[in-house]
Amino acid sequence: MRFIRLFAVILISTVVSACMTVGPDYKRPQTETPEQWPGAAAGDALSPTWWQSYGDPVLDQMIDEALVHNLDLRRAIARVDEARSALGITRADQYPGVSAGASASRNRISQESLITVPPGVDPKYNDFQVTLNASYEIDFWGKYRRATEAARAELLGSQFNREAVRLTLIADVAKGYFSLRALDAQVAITRRTVSTRQASTALQRLRFEAGVASEFDLRQVEAETAQAQALLPTIEQRLAAQETALAVLIGRSPRALVAQPVDRGVAIEAMVAPPAVPAGLPSDILERRPDLRQAEQNLIAANARIGQAKAAYYPSISLTGFFGSESSTLAGLFDAQARMWQVAGSAAQTVFDAGRTRSQVGVAEARQQQALAQYQSAIQNAFKDALDALVTQRKARESMEAEQLRIDALRSFMQLAQLRYDNGVSSLLDVLIAERALLDAQLNRVEAQRVQLAATADLFKALGGGWDGLPDSAKSAKN
Repeated sequence: MRFIRLFAVILISTVVSACMTVGPDYKRPQTETPEQWPGAAAGDALSPTWWQSYGDPVLDQMIDEALVHNLDLRRAIARVDEARSALGITRADQYPGVSAGASASRNRISQESLITVPPGVDPKYNDFQVTLNASYEIDFWGKYRRATEAARAELLGSQFNREAVRLTLIADVAKGYFSLRALDAQVAITRRTVSTRQASTALQRLRFEAGVASEFDLRQVEAETAQAQALLPTIEQRLAAQETALAVLIGRSPRALVAQPVDRGVAIEAMVAPPAVPAGLPSDILERRPDLRQAEQNLIAANARIGQAKAAYYPSISLTGFFGSESSTLAGLFDAQARMWQVAGSAAQTVFDAGRTRSQVGVAEARQQQALAQYQSAIQNAFKDALDALVTQRKARESMEAEQLRIDALRSFMQLAQLRYDNGVSSLLDVLIAERALLDAQLNRVEAQRVQLAATADLFKALGGGWDGLPDSAKSAKN
């Protein structure tokens, strides 16, 4: 009956304490955001596996490999495991602690002490003990509940951090692959140009040796050929560095970095441009961004830490007890006469701590303000990233179209310049200028296409991934 009463006291104390929690409750900060994205065009829905919209199986395979082997992602996953274990530790403080103990000793009482041993009594004796101990600090003010709330938020934050790392990794692999394919295209363009100019140089040398062309024209052609040859090693060096960087990002071992080349798939000119952001897409789609959700969980945790710190202003109430038996002989250890038990309660209240508790509350409140500013800053940066990616994507498309027009015009101009030179109307310099400008335009067009594809990857990252479906306003806009 005594243990039933003790259990009832603990149960009632727990229920009562559940209604008393010190500290501010979390409320999401109000933030002014636009209803829809400006400048969005009508478009189709895009699944969360948005990288597949580029139509390159090699890119899909690279991303799958990176999601398994990338070390940054592995580290983020380990942080989740750490936070989950930390939550288990914090949650355990809300429950009683129970331990079992056993001891055995051989003792001798001094015969010269104040308490003498009666004659005929052996000063040597055995002592055997078996106990079941319990202790419980009643969470009357919610100190441990606030700590658990903070640990749970930190666990969610670590999970959202893992998703943010995953999203960033996918975007970085995609952009690295676009850079690789762009450099491949630029190397191919430059090599074709070098080959063409070498053929022109050989022809010009024959013309010079036949007395048809001047040495001045020959040296001009040789200089232009050397200029293209000097450009090629620079692009090839950038290509090799990009290939290695992409292999590291994927998570390949040092041996694979040396022995396993990075695969290529679709040429950059043949990659499919993903659909545009649909008109009417609500701006609050950014709320699903994992970095924003992580920032909010950090704010929730910091808010809970204030209540945990404020609980130190109030008394700490604890219950302790043990049940067991003690005997001088092992055989009598479990006799009824050897039984012993104790139930105790205690309360402790800090009277003077030189402002320690007040300072701890101040630290918690300051950290909550830091987390609030970080959360608001994360929202600002999220909108900035999305708007920048929208503008970059649109302007890169315009630049690519302009470069294509420039290429078409330069090809016509080069043909006319060659025709005029062959007929003695103009000098060879006009032909060389047209060839040089055409090479620059071709390289610039490839770069503009790379920028456009990279901007789409940045946009998907900024929006937290693809959009699963269109909102009603977007559907009506399309209809």
